[in-house]
Parts: sequence; C-alpha cells; structure tokens
Amino acid sequence: MIIFKFLKSWISNIDWFLILAVLPIIFFGLITMNSFVEQNFYFYRQLIWLVFSFFVFSVVSLVDFKFLRRSIVVFWLYIISVASLLVLFIFGSIFSGAQSWLDFGLFSFQPAEFSKLAIIILLAKYFSRRHVEIRNYVHIIISGAYAFILFALIFIQPDFGSALIIFMIWFGMVLVSGLSKKHLFVLISLGATIFMVLWFFLLADYQKDRILIFLNPLEDIQGAGYNAYQSMVSVGSGQLLGKGVGYGTQSRLSFLPEYQTDFIFAAFAEEWGFVGVLILFICYGFLIFRIISIAYKGATNFEVLFGLGVAIMFMSHFIVHVGMNIRLMPITGLTLPFMSYGGTNLLLSFVSLGILVSMKRNSRIAHKDLADNEFVAIDQIF
Repeated sequence: MIIFKFLKSWISNIDWFLILAVLPIIFFGLITMNSFVEQNFYFYRQLIWLVFSFFVFSVVSLVDFKFLRRSIVVFWLYIISVASLLVLFIFGSIFSGAQSWLDFGLFSFQPAEFSKLAIIILLAKYFSRRHVEIRNYVHIIISGAYAFILFALIFIQPDFGSALIIFMIWFGMVLVSGLSKKHLFVLISLGATIFMVLWFFLLADYQKDRILIFLNPLEDIQGAGYNAYQSMVSVGSGQLLGKGVGYGTQSRLSFLPEYQTDFIFAAFAEEWGFVGVLILFICYGFLIFRIISIAYKGATNFEVLFGLGVAIMFMSHFIVHVGMNIRLMPITGLTLPFMSYGGTNLLLSFVSLGILVSMKRNSRIAHKDLADNEFVAIDQIF
C-alpha cells in the first residue's frame, strides 16, 4: 500500500518532459561506451548508477525543499562542501594526476560535484534577497568570494575542469541577476588579470601544455597534443551519417583515450555522424529549455535563480566538453552530463533535477503573498 501511494504520488508530480529529454542522452551514452564484448566494466557499472540515481531522483522529487531558503541550511551546505574538499588533501585518492576522489571501497565520490550544487543553492539564496541591489559591486565581490574558495580548493587538486564550472556558474548567475555593463567590463578585465596570474605563477606545466596544444595540437602530436588530435580525427571521420554503432575505429581500437568519459562526444560523433550529433544537440537544447521553463514558473525568486543555476551548470558542462572535443577549448577532462561514465556526476545531476521538480510541484501551492514579495519578473532576470 505504501509503495502504491508512493508510485501514485510520483507519477502525478513528475515532469515527463524532463525525463523524455534525458532518456535519449542516457541511451546515447550507454551505447557509445559499450564496446560489444562480454565483459564491459563501464557499461554495467553505469547501469547500476543509473538505477540508483533514478531512484534517488524519484525520492528527492517528492521532498519539500522550502527549507533550502533558510540561511542556516545554506550555510551548512556550503561548510560541508568546503570541508569535503579539504578532506581530500588528507584522505583523497589520486586519479589521472588529480587528488579529487574519496574512495569508499565499493564506490568513489567526487566532492567537487557536490560543490557545484552547493554554490548554486548559495548564490540562489544570496541573489534572491539582493537582486535589486546587484548593481552594487559589493554583492559581486561577496558572492565571488564564496565561489572563489570552492574554485581554489578544486583548482589546486588540481581539477581545472570542475574549477572552471564553478566559475561559470558564478559568472552566469551574476549575469542573470542583473549585472550592469560597467561591472561586466570590470569582471572581464579581472578575469583576464586572474588568468595571467594563473599562467605565470599557479598553472602546472602540463596544464600550460594543454592550452598551448589547444592553440596548435599538431606541434606535439605524439605527446601532449595526442588527445586533442585523436578527438578531432574521431569527430571528423563521422562525416554525415557516421561509421555505425560499434564501428568507431578511433575508440574501439584505443586510438581515442578515455572515450567513455572525457571524449565520449568524439566517440559518439564518429559512430553517429553529423545527423546523430544534431539529434544530441536537440536533446540537450530541449533539456535546458525545459529547465528554464520550470525555473520561470518558480514561486519565489529563490526557485527561479536555482533553476537558472542548474541550467547554467548543464550548459557549462556541455559547452566545455563539446568545445574540447572539437578543439574550440583546451582539454580539461570534463564529462558530459547524463552521457559520460561517472556515478558522482550522474547522481548529482539527477538530484538537481529532482530538487527542480519538487520546487515545481510545491510552487503550485505557494502562498500568493510570498510570491508577490519575492518573485522577480523574467525581463528583470534576462
């Protein structure tokens, strides 16, 4: 009886448009990482994570998240995020040169993924009370300080890809909160200055190599430029209709490294071609559009900004991942949401959507006076 009530409540409140947008992306990811052999570690592990993540999504979508508006809750979420990143420097496991994982035996957890959700919630709370005052540079500095702490802790792991996403989430949420053109110019100038400081004092040699190889991947095709070159070959060889599922020579013959994670878009493009890539782009476009639509219907400014933050997070992942696969951006080792192999990113992505669906459900019964007091019109956001 309890299970029946749970299913009835879940079916009646779920956003099926979100599910319809995510399912094809998941399918594309699974079929791309499957090497068509009897034992495929990544394929079967991803299936397990998918079942678990979807279950968590179902439960989360039924929880009332009004408590996220409370400052004390947001404060502790942020503190937990910072603490988990600090713990990495003592107990973290090193993978691909980055100390980014907490190993629990049966599974590993990447705290940087939780930090992305934590900073979205924190900025949504901060700007929901101050969107009218966002033109005051003080709020830009304070919000930037919150983001910078997470950015710095992730960057020195070093995990430049996740650190970049933290920055893009902050920058995007500042923009949608009503940043003036003058402050935008100042931020761009500040960003250029920070990059110069990073380049001359903080970036490791291999990180500099990635940027230099991005500018000219043929300079060291057998060394630092190998990944970028093979990725370009994979995407280009797909042509219009692709080589067919299971016939991608770059990934199947191991010329393309990490084709199940960092370069899954390149592996997909090789097998599905331009037509498949276009379909994939449409799926992601519809997903982002649906998230923004739900955000727009939020009961308060907090829900609006949270939804926009989630959309910015997914868009940032998509832009950076695809960009580095087609040589429009340096190689950062960033996964593609719902498609790349990785349990932590998949789980946090589904949790984000679950919170969004919950906010949509509870916005229908929100008090009108609360909505009138906090809601910001869409023209103010954009």
